[in-house]
Amino acid sequence: MSDILAQLQCLEPYLTSTTVRQMSHIIDAILMMTGRVTMLGISRWTDKGGSYRTIQRFFSTAIPWALVFWLFFRHQLFNPDAVYLLAGDESVVTKSGKKTYGLDRFFSGLYGKPVPGLSFFALSLVSVSERRSYPIRVEQHVRDTAQKAAPKPKKNKQSAPKRKPGRPKGSKNKDKTHVTLTAELELIKTMVLKLLRLINGSLPLTYLVLDGQFGNNNVLQMTRQCDLQLISKLRHDAALHIPYAGPQKRKGTRRKYGDKLDYDHLPAAYLKQTTVEDGIQTCIYQAALWHKEFPQLLNVVIIVKINLKTGAHAHVVLFSSDLTLTYALLIDYYALRFQIEFNFREAKQYWGLEDFMNVTPLAVTNAANLSLFMVNVVALLLRDFRQRIPQLGILDLKAHFRGHKYVTETIKLLPEKPDPILLAQVFDTVAKLGGIHSAEPALNSS
Repeated sequence: MSDILAQLQCLEPYLTSTTVRQMSHIIDAILMMTGRVTMLGISRWTDKGGSYRTIQRFFSTAIPWALVFWLFFRHQLFNPDAVYLLAGDESVVTKSGKKTYGLDRFFSGLYGKPVPGLSFFALSLVSVSERRSYPIRVEQHVRDTAQKAAPKPKKNKQSAPKRKPGRPKGSKNKDKTHVTLTAELELIKTMVLKLLRLINGSLPLTYLVLDGQFGNNNVLQMTRQCDLQLISKLRHDAALHIPYAGPQKRKGTRRKYGDKLDYDHLPAAYLKQTTVEDGIQTCIYQAALWHKEFPQLLNVVIIVKINLKTGAHAHVVLFSSDLTLTYALLIDYYALRFQIEFNFREAKQYWGLEDFMNVTPLAVTNAANLSLFMVNVVALLLRDFRQRIPQLGILDLKAHFRGHKYVTETIKLLPEKPDPILLAQVFDTVAKLGGIHSAEPALNSS
């Protein structure tokens, strides 16, 4: 079985040997355990040195998780020849009770409504060649008292004062590059800047990829302040304008907005690719277009899908602040953003992000970061095991560690240790129980 403690030795200069040893016990237990991943559940699967009191001490220890994520990735997962994207997304964890730190009502895309729980924003490094995301920084989004108490503005059309159509006399143009960031965007900006300082140029990053929730000018300006290029998605009905190419007036401001883009009749000059598969025609358009909420031209890619039998059609609008990015790369990079969703799924389903019962700020931080750190640890383990069994999955990995635990505890009860060859066969057989994929030779138990 893989030695978790040896893989964590890269953290030794920055964590105490006690903390690293505690972490290795906890990771071993989480890999083999069944049931909910709580402190009490973990303690039931740990060996000597992993008592419930020890696990409590670990979750009460201040750990520099940002440094832990980076060091583990840098020493164990980093590929110097690969291209990496920086992706970000928010995940809401449902929680009951009233005492958990940061507990509030957040909108959950899974439930389609606000739910009581905790909100975490994560940044991940996405490898373009491996098609995999590695969490690199996690922060909890906590609303302060002022934000909770602030009343939402109500729209009252009857009380709104009427004014003449057109632009008010004497009004001045606003500088759209100067924006006021919300508390959430300030948190994301701080996370990105701290990560870039930590990396210190050892890994070149160009693009920040965010989902359609962040497809607005405020996020674009925040991204440019971090010296990165934004890749995101606009609304399907976004008001885009073709750059004006006609004659200009001799005096006054030069006109830059041309005709409004009609999504039902896109210019043929913008068409880049057309494919047909299973009766679905896909047309890809790309152009540099204006949006009146943005101060700069946007690199826009429109993907139109048409059902050739029924005539039904739909489209999505992707964009980037990098005007030199090709349509193929823009689509591919935005699609890779979804890999971070798999990180959240694994952390919730297997590693305790949805299970932890800690309530204090430090313990909540440690629980959330540990669950996403497990995603990277498992990625390393799977990479090694898949050299022998390419189809090995997380359930197979957990079955292997659980089988190793059962055999180890059984051997302790025997008066004499079995023959090494027989012992290897026992490990090999028991490690397969509960697994889905197996091959010859099977997982090595040594």
